[in-house]
Amino acid sequence: MSLDHPINSLGFAKPPSETRVVVAMSGGVDSSVVAAQLKSEGYDVVGVTLQLYDHGAALAKKGACCAGIDIHDARRVAEDMGFPHYVLDYENIFRDAVIEEFADSYLAGATPVPCIRCNERVKFKDLLNTAKDLDADCMATGHYIQRKMGPLGAELHCATDANRDQSYFLFSTTQEQLDFLRFPLGHLASKHETRALAAKYGLVVADKPDSQDICFVPDGNYAGVIEKLRPGAIEPGDIVDTNGSVLGHHNGVIHYTIGQRRGLGIGGTWLSKCVQHAHRATRFCALSVRPKQK
Repeated sequence: MSLDHPINSLGFAKPPSETRVVVAMSGGVDSSVVAAQLKSEGYDVVGVTLQLYDHGAALAKKGACCAGIDIHDARRVAEDMGFPHYVLDYENIFRDAVIEEFADSYLAGATPVPCIRCNERVKFKDLLNTAKDLDADCMATGHYIQRKMGPLGAELHCATDANRDQSYFLFSTTQEQLDFLRFPLGHLASKHETRALAAKYGLVVADKPDSQDICFVPDGNYAGVIEKLRPGAIEPGDIVDTNGSVLGHHNGVIHYTIGQRRGLGIGGTWLSKCVQHAHRATRFCALSVRPKQK
């Protein structure tokens, strides 16, 4: 470590102008503020946006990240702030690493969180390696989480704003990844501060709504996505107990999760008897779903 220069805000002992940082830009206000702030501090900023899926259907849908309009917004921010910006086609990687598992998990009765897998397998793996290929010293994102130095190296800490904390999505981050990552927004007290910074830098996304939907399900219709990926999964069928007795009918297994009761239409007397029997015999009644016989 050089003694000629003080440690800069990203933790390097050299001037910001000699510190290259790749900023993962989704096109939203958070990552745009990160890029603008680092550029204003004199860093050598390179913006990168990932095209993760066919965004034609989501082009004008608000509330979904990484759609076509978001790529355009990220490019506008880069142009206005005067740093290079690249769009990388990661559709095949994203489908194999995130979307396929999402579909399989739903069919297994689970409730997947694809954002975790995206960070783990795409952004903090393939994109991070791309940042290194661009000779970056680090990669910055708009996640609300704090990176602090501890006795054994870099550590992840919850964001100052508990309402915005995203540590849940980053629990699988490795030490090697964390050494290369930076999260400039984690110390902010509220999203209002982020938007105030966006207005300060004159960003076109200052008032842009927050992302709410999973990026490849911009209309919130999970069943429709699963049906396209796994034809037949939406077929109706019977709900049966362990003895094979038909208790009711379902509208497709993708509409239900493990342990679900509401919406099955078989509550009341049957479940009450099951619970009573379980207490007396120390075993539980079970049910399963099966496709409708054709």
